[in-house]
Amino acid sequence: MFYKKVAFASALALWAGSAMACEINARVNIVGNEFPAIQTVGAGATECTGAEVKKNLTADHKDIHVAGMQGNPAEYTSAVVANSTLTILMNDDLVRPLDDLIAKHGAGLSPSQLITVDGKVMAVAFMANAQHLMYRKDILADLGVEPPKTYEEMLEVAKMIREKGIMENPIGGAYAAGWNLAQEFNNMFLGYGGSFFKDGSAEPNVNSEAGVNTLNMMKALTEYMNPDFLTHDSNATNAEYRAGNVALLNMWGSRAATQTTADGVTDEVKNGHAIAGPMTVGGGSIPASTLWWDGWTVAKNISDEEAEATFIAMMNGIRSELMQDPEVASQAVWLIDGYQPTEAAVGVFDAAKAGTKPYPMTPYMGLMHSALGNELADFLQGKESAEQALADVEAAYTAAAKEKGFLK
Repeated sequence: MFYKKVAFASALALWAGSAMACEINARVNIVGNEFPAIQTVGAGATECTGAEVKKNLTADHKDIHVAGMQGNPAEYTSAVVANSTLTILMNDDLVRPLDDLIAKHGAGLSPSQLITVDGKVMAVAFMANAQHLMYRKDILADLGVEPPKTYEEMLEVAKMIREKGIMENPIGGAYAAGWNLAQEFNNMFLGYGGSFFKDGSAEPNVNSEAGVNTLNMMKALTEYMNPDFLTHDSNATNAEYRAGNVALLNMWGSRAATQTTADGVTDEVKNGHAIAGPMTVGGGSIPASTLWWDGWTVAKNISDEEAEATFIAMMNGIRSELMQDPEVASQAVWLIDGYQPTEAAVGVFDAAKAGTKPYPMTPYMGLMHSALGNELADFLQGKESAEQALADVEAAYTAAAKEKGFLK
């Protein structure tokens, strides 16, 4: 199926929560990512009484949420999703429209939080996100340089740091082969003005000048990364930063507030930590990043009673009272009434103000993302040319798109 109309309202204000106790009468089981903001939402849902509420919040959520919602009844009654994962679930018809539940239990919801596809609300957003620059302001101050605003400047600063003997591998990046590596390509590709698909079609368009420029810039950045960069996801990249081994990195805003709060982070790293907006590349004006939302869905293959209980529980997980806790308020750029932006939110807000493009919500973007994640590592390891790697991407994507019926 092809979802022609996708709407995402970006206003950062949502619903006024209720202080009423959360009572449900059917099971709830949540699957999602594990970062602090989602942990908070999941914890709020489990506060409901009257029936069992379980959650499986894990970095492997993308590998299990489809299988966990395909059964009848589905194992999971809700999946916490983002731009990229909602369309994957919708392609397999695994989540239900929420309009009826909103009419019954969502009187306080604002249209600005409703993720609407083809006129039906398919998810409720609770936070905004983007990747942007985090850096060691103390190291840059010692060098007498400003925080880089472009990836070209990032390379110049990294060279200075290495030549001064401060750090051997001063750049961090979530380049783990698979989803993370593909997302770093996506960011850079949009910064170079690339278009993933030919106009008005599902035909791939990454084997282009923008695609080649993207890979060459990514390769240049890896020369200043830990040699094991293809194994480094966001968690491993953050660990390198916290250990004092990295001075410059492109990281998720959802991790900004907790970047230096983990056990074992030295005072030097804590005091030197700073946040800036996303960088541009290749002389472009559009940031080499993507805007995201995170939200929750309700499974299709469950009873109406379970769907209602899930909706009620998840609403409890995003109630406005949560924003009265400073620690919770600092975890994300929340789309919840009562949220007051913190210093940790500056990168995401800067991304929005600078015109960063949203991650594409076309139903076949997930297939492109998977192809990129599977085919780019050989180029970064010097095993093939940029053009060959991108040809491999397009071939893998085309095969998958034909299987799904997006291409003939």
